[in-house]
Amino acid sequence: MLQSANPQSPVVDRPIVLVGLMGVGKSTVGRRLAMRLRLPFVDADNAIEEAAGITIAEIFERYGEAYFRDGERRVIARLMDGQPKVIATGGGAFIDETTRALILAEATAIWLSASPNVLAERVRRRDTRPLLRGKNPHEVLSELAKLRNPIYALAPIHVASQQAPHEATVTAILKAIGR
Repeated sequence: MLQSANPQSPVVDRPIVLVGLMGVGKSTVGRRLAMRLRLPFVDADNAIEEAAGITIAEIFERYGEAYFRDGERRVIARLMDGQPKVIATGGGAFIDETTRALILAEATAIWLSASPNVLAERVRRRDTRPLLRGKNPHEVLSELAKLRNPIYALAPIHVASQQAPHEATVTAILKAIGR
């Protein structure tokens, strides 16, 4: 996971993968965490869109969620190349058993969590999330939290994302990984 000749300065020797519900800040926090660790950052959703040549919303609309999850599984497997980096995953990625097993075996998984109230407030800012289209974000996120949080809890590190600047979450992650 993390190794170092000097315990004051651990070296990241594998990917760090951020998991959690939509709106928790995986992409924003991940980008800042990568900068602080001087590592590359990859947003898995962006990598999926690049590979598909269309947006995630278009994938859902044209082909459905099962097709999207299959592509997501393949893209994340490709990203898990053993090189140190920070990867922000989509909210459903860690729910897939195959993807979760790969992440747990080959990366440091960090679950970012927040209450459905906080998440609903954050996701209202953008209308790009297929699972929320035409639905009440708080209701959807509350239901997803009930179903997914026990699975996210399998990640060995858990950091709560509060109503605070993203840097506070980055600092909490660095502390949790011994940085």
